Amino acid sequence: MADRKVTSVRKNGNLEIAALCNPEEIWSPKKKEHAIQEIEAGLHTYYLLIGGERIDINVVVSPNGKYLRTDPEKTAKNVLNELPECKQGI
Repeated sequence: MADRKVTSVRKNGNLEIAALCNPEEIWSPKKKEHAIQEIEAGLHTYYLLIGGERIDINVVVSPNGKYLRTDPEKTAKNVLNELPECKQGI
């Protein structure tokens, strides 16, 4: 299992997270669907570093499907939405 640091995201036309990115890593970009599968299977974790603190990215199940969100116990809002846009292609 690898811990994967996320530094940017790609959003779709509805401004929803479509991919996680870190241009310094070979795994990047990672489509949302694949990241969800890896998190749920315990293969990898994805996280942000904010002020030196690790904030894990979790899978949330909603009536509209699964999505990625920063740990609600550490951040009141989903900080993924505030990351810069990923410049890498998928």
